[in-house]
Amino acid sequence: MEYRLLTYFLMVCEELHFTRAAERLSISQPTLSHQIQLLEHQIGMPLFTRIGKKIYLSEAGQILRSHALNAFHELNQARVAIEELRGMKRGCLRIGCAGNHLLLPAIAAFHRRYSEIEISVMELATEEIKERLLTNQVDLGIVYLPLNHEQLESTDLFEDELQLAVATGHPLAEADSIPLAELRAYPLAMLQPRFLVRQFFDKYCEQAGFHVKPILELSTLESLLQIAAAGVGAAVLPRSYLQTVSQPAIRKISLRDPAPTREIGLVYRKTSYLSAAMQTFITDLKVQ
Repeated sequence: MEYRLLTYFLMVCEELHFTRAAERLSISQPTLSHQIQLLEHQIGMPLFTRIGKKIYLSEAGQILRSHALNAFHELNQARVAIEELRGMKRGCLRIGCAGNHLLLPAIAAFHRRYSEIEISVMELATEEIKERLLTNQVDLGIVYLPLNHEQLESTDLFEDELQLAVATGHPLAEADSIPLAELRAYPLAMLQPRFLVRQFFDKYCEQAGFHVKPILELSTLESLLQIAAAGVGAAVLPRSYLQTVSQPAIRKISLRDPAPTREIGLVYRKTSYLSAAMQTFITDLKVQ
């Protein structure tokens, strides 16, 4: 089974559209279709199911995709290990993160040691990070734990907690801390339910005896902060993020009874080769 054919196959899996996949591969659509047919002939089963103009992975295609991704992962790990053996420091470290603010000090320290290595950071929800780790689209993930999967390894970094951000004119602006149950009386802006940090906050509210009903659900911490600064509502944000904010118009309030806390951790595939560069980055994360 040729490496080239598997590359073509994985691109079609990603796009589920032959024309778009062919464009990304810089080949013609008929050529790509022919190459996939060759691969299907080698496998002895169709890899895609065609319904009208749409295509879907067949059961055989799903199996091949899983094993092909693992094979490409192992080949990439071999390349990284060999390059390190040869003293090379090039490449790219791909990181999925629940919030870019968690990485800034570590990125600065890492860049001073390995300026030749490109760092690509994607801000994603925890489940998205999990999926991209398993499909080898990111090398490391910074997430709210636990994130359990038989192919993933995780390690604790630090404990974070959720706090309230309000404008100076908000009724709670002079408070240092408030019981969690008091939030039911105020308009709240929060992350969307797809984010794990939102899910665990909802559970804390249920434990405090109420169901949270935000007036706004947004997808970024920055947008939540802007809503709070505009006085539209109180925003629920991680303490680790608010520590990076120095806006006179914003007041930061701790929550208690109970304090909504969660562990932040690092996660990566168990089969990943931890190069010296990657180990340095992990160390910088732990000491920041």
